[in-house]
Amino acid sequence: MKLFDPVVYVENYDGLKMMKFLERAARTCYKSEGKISDDSYKRILTSCIQSGHESVLEHEKVSIKLFGDLSIMQSIPRHRITSFSNESTRYCNYGKDKFENQIRIIKQPHFEEGTKLYKEWEKCMLNIEESYVKMSEAGAKPDQLRMLLSLSTIGEINMTCNIREWRYILKLRCSASFGHPQAKQLLIPLLLKFKEDMPELFADIDYDRDFPKEKYAKILPLD
Repeated sequence: MKLFDPVVYVENYDGLKMMKFLERAARTCYKSEGKISDDSYKRILTSCIQSGHESVLEHEKVSIKLFGDLSIMQSIPRHRITSFSNESTRYCNYGKDKFENQIRIIKQPHFEEGTKLYKEWEKCMLNIEESYVKMSEAGAKPDQLRMLLSLSTIGEINMTCNIREWRYILKLRCSASFGHPQAKQLLIPLLLKFKEDMPELFADIDYDRDFPKEKYAKILPLD
């Protein structure tokens, strides 16, 4: 069994260029293109968000790849205005050499390493892996083996969302009240990156500030 930290891979994008493009889309509505200046995008984008005129934000998008656990891979596709491509447990046989005959497991933010809860979780994961490999060697197909997999098993999913949808997803998933620990682990650092690169679009979105920073997923470039 291999343990991994979660990662968010983010495409290379130019936040300033995107905001200026969104400004042009917004100003088409009011025929105010003549008011465009170096920093005029700040005022109009903030105004659009405050007034609920967020349809203009759908003209730009960002693609990412989440490297998290299956609990997230099962819940994140509920977001409808999004394109997804995810790792299939029906076709990936983790009992083969391609995966070094090991199930890949994401480290869980629920359990602190060394505690009784962590040790019980780790023992459960090892037992699942042992049964998975034995059944694979006995001829079971991935479509059958997937029924054994824990939600802690790694899943990978590519996501492409327009800015309006990203705002909705991050408000929901990073919330102190409603966000799931794995979702916060992956998406709070993504929100912080968006806040830095596109402040006029994401500055107003709050997040669970009590979630431990040491558990944040790494942000890496999407090649």
